[in-house]
Amino acid sequence: MIDLPAARPRSPYFSSGPCAKRPGWSLDTLKTDSLGRSHRAKIGKARLKRAIDLTREVLAVPADYRIGIVPASDTGAVEMAMWSMLGARPVEMLAWESFGEGWVTDVAKQLKLDDARITTADYGLLPDLAKVDTKTRDVVFTWNGTTSGVRVENADWIAADREGLTICDATSAAFAQRLDFEKLDVVTFSWQKVLGGEAAHGMLILSPRAVERLETYKPSWPLPKIFRMTKGGKLIEGIFEGETINTPSMLCVEDYIDALEWAQGIGGLNGLTAKADANAKVIHDWVARTPWIANLAKVPATASNTSVCLVIADPEVVAKGPDAVAQVAKGITAALDKEGVAFDIGAYRDAPSGLRIWCGATVEAFDLAALTPWLDWAFAQEKAKLAKAA
Repeated sequence: MIDLPAARPRSPYFSSGPCAKRPGWSLDTLKTDSLGRSHRAKIGKARLKRAIDLTREVLAVPADYRIGIVPASDTGAVEMAMWSMLGARPVEMLAWESFGEGWVTDVAKQLKLDDARITTADYGLLPDLAKVDTKTRDVVFTWNGTTSGVRVENADWIAADREGLTICDATSAAFAQRLDFEKLDVVTFSWQKVLGGEAAHGMLILSPRAVERLETYKPSWPLPKIFRMTKGGKLIEGIFEGETINTPSMLCVEDYIDALEWAQGIGGLNGLTAKADANAKVIHDWVARTPWIANLAKVPATASNTSVCLVIADPEVVAKGPDAVAQVAKGITAALDKEGVAFDIGAYRDAPSGLRIWCGATVEAFDLAALTPWLDWAFAQEKAKLAKAA
């Protein structure tokens, strides 16, 4: 048996969404002048525009790309893009984790597009991206698989002279991984991931090519009000200036602005990505020296630096079968939750049994370093229970 570790993480928040608040965060730091006011009042529109402008600065979004705040988190942003733009040409759907599979379901069973090619890979792997037709087809994919811990290394596989659009769900990649906007026509994310903002609001970034699609193509199906981005065949520019389709939470807006200003203070995108890389290295180095655990990502170069997904690799536990593996993984998460050491580190419900530890920029490396002995302790406890039960 392993003794109870002496040191504890100062912050036990390792959830993959909503994620940890930035270091030093407090409600007292948020500006509240916009609260209780209409989001269409001058002050409300100014703060929404501030959020958009800061997003452009921190993410280094090209000047000719539109950025809008939309309803229903990243899911709402992806759905808006797919329902408004797909159907104009054949589409390739890529999926290697649960959220990508959700977008496949929408296209295959809801939109029922005639020429939709579906390319998938098992958890922990990417499909052969070199075989994806990015020249003539629209392509929908997830940059970083939040539930699989696998990300694309870059956008080199996307044709520079593409005729179709690329729609990229970047919700757990934005602000931690460099997105090649020149290869991306639609980029979506939510506030509650790398910057630790509040949920329910999505970000939709459109290239000029995506705007052209919206203004020249009309889907054969009706669009609900919250999906409509054009009027009279022209883009509703106000959406991308802070005139949101529906009423946002101004408190959440202020929280997002606070996170963006913090991001600027630690070096912007360079600082954020460096911090996430350093955080993930703490966990990856521990995995490399720890026999009982393994990274779900099979290829190190594609392993996420945000949602690090792990599986039980101990031969004795694995030999007892999937139920035993699941029991140990759940036992670890429950034990560390009870100790107040780590909250919400279980694998996503559709993913293989294991652990998922968020390493985005709002997490501190010293907390992750303090967590690893506790993971070893909890595993030893759970393995002993399994042996005793047998």
